[in-house]
This record gives sequence, C-alpha cells and structure tokens, in this order.
Amino acid sequence: MAGDVLVRLLIPCACVMLTSFHFAEQGVDMFGKRVGFLKFKADVVDKETGQKVPGIVFARGPAVAVLILLDSNGETYAVLTEQVRIPVGKLILELPAGMLDNDKGDIVGTAVQEVEEETGIHLNLDDVIDLTAFLDPSTGCKVFPSPGGCDEDISLFLYRNEVDKGIIQQLQGKQTGLRERGEFIKVHVVPYENLWRMTADAKALMAIALYEMAKRDGLLPL
Repeated sequence: MAGDVLVRLLIPCACVMLTSFHFAEQGVDMFGKRVGFLKFKADVVDKETGQKVPGIVFARGPAVAVLILLDSNGETYAVLTEQVRIPVGKLILELPAGMLDNDKGDIVGTAVQEVEEETGIHLNLDDVIDLTAFLDPSTGCKVFPSPGGCDEDISLFLYRNEVDKGIIQQLQGKQTGLRERGEFIKVHVVPYENLWRMTADAKALMAIALYEMAKRDGLLPL
C-alpha cells in the first residue's frame, strides 16, 4: 500500500526530469486500513546532467480548504477555525480544511464535509467556487504550500452568502470538531478586511490572493 503511494509520487517526476530513481521508506502512519502519512528518501538522476537529485519526502496527499465569506449589514466577515497545531506549538487561526481521505476523489464534497464538521455551516455544492480552477492549467490548478519537502496539494474554494447578524453571533466562539478524532476547534468570525493581518495560515493568505485577483479580473459571479 505504501508502495502504491510512492509510485504515484515518483512516476510524474520520471516523466519530467529523471532517468532512474530508488527510494527508502522511513516511516508510515496508517489511518485505519489506508496510508495516512509516509516519509521516505528518494535518490533520482537528472536526465540532462546525469547528477543525482536527492529528495526527502513527507507524503500526505491532496487537501482542501474553504474561504467562507458572510455578508451582514453591509459588512463582510470571514469564518476561521482555531486549533492547536503541535508541530509549531501554537494555536492557529486558519481556514476550515481537511485531507482528501476517500477513494472517490470527491474534492468538492470533501470541502463541504470539512466545513460542516469544523464550523457547523452546511454548504450547497452548487454555491462553492473552486478558486484554484482559475490558475493556469500548467500549474495543475492546485497550490503546493511546501513542494521542497512535501507532496501536499491544496484545492482552495470560496463560499459567500448573505446572513443575518444573529448567525454571525451564533458562530462566534462556537465549539466544534470531531472529538473522537482529537479535534478541539473554536470558530472565529473576523472582518474580511482584517483577515490578512490576523492569520499566519498559508491557506488563508493564498485564498485571499486568488479571491482578490479573480474578483479584479471579473472571473467571479456578481
């Protein structure tokens, strides 16, 4: 099973720049019966130079995140989640997000599911806009937050809706998450105009950039 993940990762590399490769698996974390995280070292050979190109890879696969904008009384608010992130030792304000953890590759469905689990907001599939779809096809229409060491690619979505002020108040400070999975989440609602200064979450900052550029170029529905 881990070997299947390695083949998925390394075959595209072989098509682009490599003549040969070998790998050494260093660690696997299983999520039930499937591979969750995989750590391995790969040695590959560049086609043009014949030189080895070493790579240490943390493989975790595709993920999704949603920029939720709620309009109320002439103001626009963004919905964030607060979670403790052990690797950085901090509570992080971030977009609702999650790994694509089913075999169907249902990216939009996963985005909707993650939002409901983390915020309690139910989204209609037809109301969700794929911001990464506006990227040039050469990018794969995904964003790669750390391609030097991790294979993770993220699809970023937008959901925008008009709501009563009471909905904003109900969401603020709401406790959510799947406790049985160790998720202890607190919802925050912040003015969109302040969002870029209030979060260190790369997903949120990338989503802001894509949203603003798509809006500037008239790519979003009115």
